[in-house]
Amino acid sequence: MRSRRCVLFRARRLAWSVLVSVIMLLTIGCAGQTTPRNGRPVEGGVATFAERPNATPNYIFPFMGTQYFSVTNGPDFQALMYRPLYWFGDDGKPVLNDKLSLADYPTFTDANRSVTVKLRDYAWSDNTKVTADGVIFWINMMRAEKKNWAVYVPGGIPDDIDSVIADTPNQVTFHLNKSYSANWFVYNELSQITPLPHAWDRTATGPSDCEHTMSDCTAVYDYLTGQAKSINSYAMNPLWQVVNGPWRLKSFNADGNVSFVPNKSYSGPNKPHLDQFNEAPFSDNAAEYNVLRSGDNSIQVGYLPPEAAPAKPDGQEMGHNPLEANYTLDRWHSFAVNYFLLNNHNPKVGPIFQQQYVRQALESLIDQKSIIRVVARGYGVPTNGPVPTTPPNPYASAETEPNPFTYDPDRAEKLLADHGWSTPRDGVGTCERPGPGPHQCGSGVPAGARLEFQMIYATGTQTTTLAMQQLQSSATKVGIKVDLRGAPFNTVIGTASPCDASKPDCNWQMANWGGGWVFAPDYYPTGEQIFATGAGSNQGSFSDPKLDELIAATQYSDSPEAMQAYAQYGSQTLPVIWMPNNDYQLTEIANNLKGVTPQNPYLNITPEDWYYVK
Repeated sequence: MRSRRCVLFRARRLAWSVLVSVIMLLTIGCAGQTTPRNGRPVEGGVATFAERPNATPNYIFPFMGTQYFSVTNGPDFQALMYRPLYWFGDDGKPVLNDKLSLADYPTFTDANRSVTVKLRDYAWSDNTKVTADGVIFWINMMRAEKKNWAVYVPGGIPDDIDSVIADTPNQVTFHLNKSYSANWFVYNELSQITPLPHAWDRTATGPSDCEHTMSDCTAVYDYLTGQAKSINSYAMNPLWQVVNGPWRLKSFNADGNVSFVPNKSYSGPNKPHLDQFNEAPFSDNAAEYNVLRSGDNSIQVGYLPPEAAPAKPDGQEMGHNPLEANYTLDRWHSFAVNYFLLNNHNPKVGPIFQQQYVRQALESLIDQKSIIRVVARGYGVPTNGPVPTTPPNPYASAETEPNPFTYDPDRAEKLLADHGWSTPRDGVGTCERPGPGPHQCGSGVPAGARLEFQMIYATGTQTTTLAMQQLQSSATKVGIKVDLRGAPFNTVIGTASPCDASKPDCNWQMANWGGGWVFAPDYYPTGEQIFATGAGSNQGSFSDPKLDELIAATQYSDSPEAMQAYAQYGSQTLPVIWMPNNDYQLTEIANNLKGVTPQNPYLNITPEDWYYVK
């Protein structure tokens, strides 16, 4: 899922809609002054969460396309109301969370070709149950509208399901087309399912039956997406008030001011302590930080911007917290890889991006270590390839996935010159030896083609802006011109979509929303949703048959060797250009608010766990 990584803290999911005046939601004075670390829990109160700069929720229906698929819309918004079948992230670790899942762990039989899921006793707020039919409702929607599902992968769910049967109201069995890794199928396929309420099985003219009849689903999808586009009506529309999570909407506006109150019908564990949970929008890091420094107690969970962060001393977890009088500082690590995209289908520059040596040259111009040290103040690690090396996990490490293209402008210049490009310093290189040969520019690249590219990037945080300026500066040394254009986060992800070279919307060239990808709902980091040919979130339309083959191998086997082969080849072939994997954010938590930590590495928030102490 697209995340906007505040380069160091909130910048990773970078930049969002500009708000000149920050309208803070009224809080019931429960935050502020320092309290003993082990105070007495208090029921009630209001807590407000700071949204990322220019990244405001703008889509409520959990079945969404790539233009809406982000941490802002998913974990920060939809998941508070509509729970997925399985929950991930437990005690700060990147693993399945059994306690918060809607179902027991599946039973696999018939050599993993048959998968049975037993639902737990959850209810919707309209007094109906979460049932097997609600699971099939989602699967039928996927079958009918899979190209509108952001992480659809040809051959993946729902294509890998021959049939799905509601054995009982609370049990569903999936019959698969072949044997798959049980771990992969739970973490990457069943993880995509969000059971839907019967109340949503309708069109504008009345009830429908997508739960049982796939041919009804397109009309239901059209109706629900139409309702989801009416953004200012979210809190008033009775459709969206049918929830099974711990929260329901109280108020919502397009500026990003959002209020939730507890769902009194919530039947799961960890019922809310708070009376109300708010989300507040900001135009940039400075606006948010000014509120934290003011001491007005209007934000209980915010973030320390990179430019205000203390440098991390070597060997220490973090530096001194400048807001310690009112807030406790906690690093939020995400299970993610960070990168920017190249549009391989752009009719003008796509053939250039399709050349591996060009991608390797671009990667050689990213000074990841300096960006982490100077811009992110030490809070981050390099992205070496397609599998995260942090937080600690069994999938990859710096040893199993070394970075073969560390910062080296001389290497970039040589790669280009060896393949027939001029490399004038402070100029624009051109293709002087066209053709498909080993020392030519490559197939589809014409004589005179120019190394000049347009980059749209998310604004609102200095970290992404400075990282893009570093690339721009380094590129001029080897004859590459990068034209930068800043835009809000939602604009960037709406622009950078898979496209057909013959269509007008395929004119974007390079894009950076500031956070790459946090592995959700593909919690097992095999990469098919973002790098496989034709995948819904493969926004750059990258295609490499060998990479597809290695990805497929990880889906049939749990062997470490399969994941290692995929990780190492992905590091070499570069489906995207890796950027530093900085901390998702440095979270500032009001001293008298507890339950916020440990923070979820998949970036889910659980404000139902938050409570004040006296």
